Amino acid sequence: MNFKSIAIATAVGSLLALGSAVASADEAAGKEKCMGVAEAGKNDCASKAHSCAGQAKTSKDPGEWKYVPKGECEKMGGKVAMAEKKAM
Repeated sequence: MNFKSIAIATAVGSLLALGSAVASADEAAGKEKCMGVAEAGKNDCASKAHSCAGQAKTSKDPGEWKYVPKGECEKMGGKVAMAEKKAM
């Protein structure tokens, strides 16, 4: 591998790690993932239909989510997303 390839790989890895840190910070800041309340184009992250935030095609899609303050999701008509279980 040459220097340019290593630099690109390092940059991509850093961005991926930063994305995980941001998600963890939102959860730690008293927020939870709420399914079915995101407006079109205002979802917070990937779903089964796409890979990035802001790509929701329809409002209130049950497969789309966004962070909301803890305890507010069900009041908004959504469902709290359960944490994914890690395989053993």
